[in-house]
Amino acid sequence: MKRTFSSSESGIGRRGRDRHQQWSDADQVGKGRRDEVSRVSGEVPEEPVVSTKSGLLFEKRLIERHISDFGKCPITQEPLTMDDIVPIKTGKIVKPRPVQAASIPGMLGMFQIEWDGLMLSNFALEQQLHTARQELSHALYQHDAACRVIARLKKERDEARALLAQADRQIPTSAATEATVTAAALINGKRAAEDEDIGSGKRIRPGISTNIITELTDCNAVLSQQRKKRQIPPTLAPIEALERYTQLYSYPLHKTNKPGILSLDIHHTKDLIATGGADANAVVFDRPSGEILSTLSGHSKRVTSVKFATEGDFVVTGSADKTVRIWQGSENGSYDCRQILKDHTAEVQAVTIHATNNYFVTASLDNTWCFYELASGLCLAQVADTSGSEGYTSAAFHPDGLILGTGTSGSLVKIWDVKSQTNVARFDGHVGSVTAVSFSENGYFLATTAQDGVKVWDLRKLRNFRNFSPYDENIPTQAVEFDHSGNYLALGGSDIRVYQVASVKSEWNLIKTFPDLSGTGKATCVKFGPDAKYLAVGSMDRNLRIFGLPEEDSPLES
Repeated sequence: MKRTFSSSESGIGRRGRDRHQQWSDADQVGKGRRDEVSRVSGEVPEEPVVSTKSGLLFEKRLIERHISDFGKCPITQEPLTMDDIVPIKTGKIVKPRPVQAASIPGMLGMFQIEWDGLMLSNFALEQQLHTARQELSHALYQHDAACRVIARLKKERDEARALLAQADRQIPTSAATEATVTAAALINGKRAAEDEDIGSGKRIRPGISTNIITELTDCNAVLSQQRKKRQIPPTLAPIEALERYTQLYSYPLHKTNKPGILSLDIHHTKDLIATGGADANAVVFDRPSGEILSTLSGHSKRVTSVKFATEGDFVVTGSADKTVRIWQGSENGSYDCRQILKDHTAEVQAVTIHATNNYFVTASLDNTWCFYELASGLCLAQVADTSGSEGYTSAAFHPDGLILGTGTSGSLVKIWDVKSQTNVARFDGHVGSVTAVSFSENGYFLATTAQDGVKVWDLRKLRNFRNFSPYDENIPTQAVEFDHSGNYLALGGSDIRVYQVASVKSEWNLIKTFPDLSGTGKATCVKFGPDAKYLAVGSMDRNLRIFGLPEEDSPLES
């Protein structure tokens, strides 16, 4: 039976449907505005109001407080007053629970979502903690480094003050001003104000002044003039005597824990011998008496080069510890360290004294050579090779003093003009590091040695005219040296050989071969005594050996 509705029932139905539609529309409006509302309270408003300017929906109590504090819309940031807010009347309905909360699987899903959010938040916090720990560690490292630098600077300051006080006590009052300048340079051979650019960290050298260049030029003119009149001294040992040389003495000068004599030099006037050893010590030895005068201790690594400065009784040593030390003899015969020079950043391989005895040069594996004033220890110039070659392994002044010869670990021999500090010539052809260079007293010849033997160069034509390859290709030649007269040339390696020096075109005859009696098969340095009356040899054992005439009547035999 089909039911029919009266007009009154249909009217009630229409009113119910209209009201239901109004509630649905209000609910849709509420949903549409939820994003904006949530920006303020995060919840559906209980007392909703709407802005007449932007049409956004807000919670009444929250928007009123925001307008009183800021006077603008929290969403659009436009000016907003209480007059622009219109309340909205809504039905009081019970908020339904979300669908997910109506079942156990839905609730578990909600819990999983909340757990995931918590874990992500925890992970972000852990990352922030790790970053904070790294920043703290870096800050602590910087603080520690700064404390170390401050401690080192304080130590250098205290040493400088002590040396300054010592200089004030030793130097007369009339020279107080000069002493102050000198003492300021004692720690590192440089004045802090002049040699260090604090802002850039680069050292600034005063340079070789015109007065020094004049002094070097005058010395060159005098020595060149004397060389033109040079004659073979009548006291020079003849070839017949050298042929009969044999080992006379062997002196154990260095420690046995690190045996090896790496360099030696002879003070011809006093007949003293200085040796530098692998035990980090240098020894000054009196040859006539056969006694050690002084052991120079202070370097922390092997002494690679040792040289006498005949005027002022100085000894200069270079070491693998990157430092150079200046020692001065005292009245009791011992030598005390006067200067410690720290201008190089790698091993110091060679030291050579200028003919004036007022200046010297050091060469290092850091690819620089330094020109020093001997009295003050001041580094006047530090010259770096811009060609990119390897570090220096040997160096020697020309007898006239205006030319410097250097050997490199890259097999090159370089000739420098000391006045302008420029490279004026270079010789190649060696194999291996150039371990020694020696200028002849005649001023024309330069002898160099490396893995492949000895090469002799003519400085007038800048060419190689003589080669000596005495050993197997696996046995390097370690030392080469002209005698003071320029008549003999000695070289050392697995043995010691002495040649007679002739002209460019004439043959250089072998005079004598001395066997290596050290048992190491490695003679590292060789020097002629005054007038070639004896030959001093150092090798990789700790002994200094003297070769000469067995029947020579001298204090050495007593």
